[in-house]
Amino acid sequence: MRQTLDFLLYDWLQADTLKNRSRFADHSRDTFDAVLDTCERIAREKFAPFNRVTDAEEPRFDGERVIQPQATHDASRAYVESGMLAAAQDYEIGGMQLPCVIEMAANAFFAKGGIGMGGGGMLTSGNANLLMAHGTPLQKEVFAKNEFSGRFFGTMCLSEPQAGSSLSDIVTRATLDGADAAGDPLGPRYRLRGNKMWISNGEHELAENIVHLVLAKIPGPDGALVPGTRGISLFVVPKKMVDAEGRLTGERNDVALAGLNHKLGYRGIPNTLLNFGEGKFPVRGSAGAIGYLVGQPGEGLRCMFHMMNEARIGVGLGATMLGYAGYEASLDYARGRPQGRPIGPGGKDATRPQVPIIQHADVKRMLLAQKSYCEGALALELYCARLVDELHTAPPELAAEAGLLLEMLTPIAKSWPSEWCLEANSLAIQVLGGYGYTRDYPVEQYWRDNRLNMIHEGTHGIQALDLLGRKVVMDGGKGLMLLANKVNATIQRALMLPALAEHANALAGALKALGNATKAAWASGVPEEALANATPYLQAFGHTVLAWVWLDVAICAQEHLEQATAAGQGDTALLHGKLAAARFFFRYELPKVPAWLKVVETRDDTCRSMNDAWF
Repeated sequence: MRQTLDFLLYDWLQADTLKNRSRFADHSRDTFDAVLDTCERIAREKFAPFNRVTDAEEPRFDGERVIQPQATHDASRAYVESGMLAAAQDYEIGGMQLPCVIEMAANAFFAKGGIGMGGGGMLTSGNANLLMAHGTPLQKEVFAKNEFSGRFFGTMCLSEPQAGSSLSDIVTRATLDGADAAGDPLGPRYRLRGNKMWISNGEHELAENIVHLVLAKIPGPDGALVPGTRGISLFVVPKKMVDAEGRLTGERNDVALAGLNHKLGYRGIPNTLLNFGEGKFPVRGSAGAIGYLVGQPGEGLRCMFHMMNEARIGVGLGATMLGYAGYEASLDYARGRPQGRPIGPGGKDATRPQVPIIQHADVKRMLLAQKSYCEGALALELYCARLVDELHTAPPELAAEAGLLLEMLTPIAKSWPSEWCLEANSLAIQVLGGYGYTRDYPVEQYWRDNRLNMIHEGTHGIQALDLLGRKVVMDGGKGLMLLANKVNATIQRALMLPALAEHANALAGALKALGNATKAAWASGVPEEALANATPYLQAFGHTVLAWVWLDVAICAQEHLEQATAAGQGDTALLHGKLAAARFFFRYELPKVPAWLKVVETRDDTCRSMNDAWF
């Protein structure tokens, strides 16, 4: 993996050139590599050896505390001590001012080593980043900075038992806490009452405190909750009360664990149902969890999207690395497992010794599919991280362009690896055969862990609705046009290389078909008709984006290969591998796009016209 990571970072994305920007002026490739080396070592020593332990020894509640294996505590402490929680932050608050692309590459090692142990770090940094963007100066000082240091950990509390993805239907309410509530130094103080479901890391003993970011509604003058998302506000709700200096006051906030969810995978992270304001821990003399308003009333969802979008890219990276872990495990197995004999002119010769299964074409097919999915997804996630660096440090015009492109790609960055790197995990099990289905090998756990990623941080269907219903039509299709221009620029470069011209022409055809289907989907102007087949559209869009990414990577690999050949350099296996994976994707995967788009462009009504009685 490290060779691929270095190739994508430095040869393809040229991340080392970021040192020329003032924010990263203290860095060089040496400092970037030092961070990668450190994280790779910690993941190898503290995460990977205990991944199976944390899967088998699920978090449990003893009535007072959530109990987790010692390995989880050790891994969490090692991650905090690495400084990665504040990796991209300013020096003044203990950060390293690392580029986002390096931060994401470094975090890839933890996701691959033990995603059930490292997910809390993503949540904590995302929580703190939101507060840095939307919180008051004191909220940044008391909550965000203590999260960056690892003293506090963070969560996001959106869903409710009766309102999973339908956030407009949440009923957790927040009311002002007394006459002096508006003047609280930590922000307008409210009392929250309600229940939140599916809260990762909602209760644990890994840090001094847990900082919950909670969506709730402030009742109107008539006492009724404002319907829809416009009534949602955001609150920071600490598990333990703190003063204006960030010190624990010794009071427990009225946030109670109602239960742990027992999951198919991702078992290392406690997944919780939390009750806010049930009176189990009355604070300051009465029931109701104390929370401090973040931003303005009614703007909670807008603020929370800061964390949600960051989390979606993080989910995509996690899905990618679970797929990658399975790929490496099945590749290692295929190289060492003798079975069967090659077919010769006279058929199979049973007197000859067996060969490793990697010599069989169908096993190579499964391995190539995994390689094309996982390495392509990794390239996409790193590209999105590079866009974040452009957004924050490029000149204004380029920064705006990067922001728009990032907005277009976020649904793909979350959904595509969640589907296709899960498929890679399924293929890894298949390569191992019956052994893959047992707990003697890790590939079954990778599949179980990865199955969650199509669900959390916005299901596949929600990403599809966001893409076709909002992203491709916003500003008159400005974002889609920008992405198409980027794809066409790559196509033109590839046409100059004879070895890649076939792929370039195939991508041009897919891009044209995607554009036609987008117009056809909305031709009637009826959203119900357009969006009924949003998921096939998402799949076609994602495959087109990944073909673009692979073509761009292939250009880089082809140019390096030609240079190496001209210079007489011998070891070009890495480059040949990239080109073979790209060829596989174009010949085996991209042809799926027209079938997906057919139901989109015809606004097929098979699904939306299905009567529930017919099931």
